[in-house]
Amino acid sequence: MRILKAPLDEEDIKYLQVGEEVLLEGTLYTARDMAHKRMCATIEAGGHLPIDIRGQIIYYTGPCPAPANKVIGSAGPTTSNRMDSFTEALLARGLKCMVGKGSRNAHIIDAIKEHKAIYLVTIGGAGAYLARQITRSQVVAYEEFGPEAIRRLEVKAFPAIVAIDIKGNNIFTEA
Repeated sequence: MRILKAPLDEEDIKYLQVGEEVLLEGTLYTARDMAHKRMCATIEAGGHLPIDIRGQIIYYTGPCPAPANKVIGSAGPTTSNRMDSFTEALLARGLKCMVGKGSRNAHIIDAIKEHKAIYLVTIGGAGAYLARQITRSQVVAYEEFGPEAIRRLEVKAFPAIVAIDIKGNNIFTEA
């Protein structure tokens, strides 16, 4: 099983194939609907994003508050196609990997292929398990969004499956 660590480049992901299991290690950033909308508005206004997304991995999650003595609460994936209207702008700025659940729209599959990125899925309904793979969590932008703030997560052995590879192969149409 391959281990992926951000920042990623084409060399790190070019041999991954649809259905292949991977483990994520190191840094992931969280972002959901509100954060994506704000980042795209910032791009349109000519501003700077609050994080350097070049080569990064964005995990579509809005984690629950951390219980006592825990790093983070349940942190399961959210439905990825809700971010589709914002994704192309981030891919154009160097985003290399997104993690969520569910299929993506055709224009996003084309953009993933064009920008040589990948889309991974992880286990829906397993937020408590996935939270155990997170060793650190820190809000880095948009704190006012609560669970939808951008967080920097440090992860170990975070499981995912290649759903769309850099060639545009798609697990949802090939399965």
